[in-house]
Amino acid sequence: MTVLIPAHNEAKQITETIASLRQQRRPPDHIVVIADNCTDDTAGLAQLCGVEIVGTRGNKHKKAGALNQVLDSLLPIFGPQDAVMVMDADSALDSGFIHNGVEYLATGRYAAVGGTFTGKPGGGLVGMFQRNEYARYARDVRRLQGKALVLTGTATIFRATTLQEVVAARKAERLPGLPHVYDVRVLTEDNELTLAILHLGFRILCPPECTLTTEVMPTWTQLAQQRLRWKRGALENLIDYGWTPITRSYWGRQLLSLIGIVVITAYLASVAYSAVWLGGIQLSPIWGAVTVIFMLERVVTVRQRGKTQMAVAATIFIEMVFDVFLQAVQARAFWQAAWRKERKW
Repeated sequence: MTVLIPAHNEAKQITETIASLRQQRRPPDHIVVIADNCTDDTAGLAQLCGVEIVGTRGNKHKKAGALNQVLDSLLPIFGPQDAVMVMDADSALDSGFIHNGVEYLATGRYAAVGGTFTGKPGGGLVGMFQRNEYARYARDVRRLQGKALVLTGTATIFRATTLQEVVAARKAERLPGLPHVYDVRVLTEDNELTLAILHLGFRILCPPECTLTTEVMPTWTQLAQQRLRWKRGALENLIDYGWTPITRSYWGRQLLSLIGIVVITAYLASVAYSAVWLGGIQLSPIWGAVTVIFMLERVVTVRQRGKTQMAVAATIFIEMVFDVFLQAVQARAFWQAAWRKERKW
């Protein structure tokens, strides 16, 4: 088990991340921190923790480029009994993550095992919204028995042979991108790698036993930048792969997302019309029913976060601020992807 941690100026987080690996029920055999164009003390602090440090050389491709530089040298020496975990430098694994992940890989049924995550403290109101969102995401994955759509970069364990086959398939032009594990052309390399693995006929899983915490975006501006990149990257990944048996469900979710933007716009327009032109909010029976269903869904899905967050969810309009914000960001991503606007990390 080799763990790769790409890190760009993560001095505030890196020691906690490494500590979570040291405290694993099944500790990794090798930990590599990839110091990517760092200007802080990330490398120095990681070295004090006793892990290997690898500095990138002329990397212009962010996280994907940093990982490729190390994987290009490691993969040729790995065999069928080797596994590679890639995790973010701002994540901390719960103690059973690696043990349980390896157990699932050992069954021979899966090519990669990802994790579900909760948000770390901080970020004020915007941080609270993200923690609720992550709790709902984890609940959805559990309900689907680990059938997640994406192996997130927060933490995923891959069979080394799976990554070798991805490189071979790219070289043979059966998959998009240059012959490396990660496609450096894309905005969402984790999403693209997931699609690559699935198109090779492999299975993936995000089991309930593999959990971790990860940093939340501390400001609305940073959150908007993150989600714009995620959404636009996902859309462009699908365009790269086209309409296939694998991507059909992904395209369907994008269609539902687009419908969601239309519905919430119509809902808010109805409320505004009632308030301005009718002298008060007078929802029609249809919108009233939608409101009740929406409220119940909000409350139930955040139950594990406690009674306070359930009360917040029950008000609807507090969390509606976050939902409208995300819908606006998604609408912008659709527009940029449609008009092929310049992409920014």
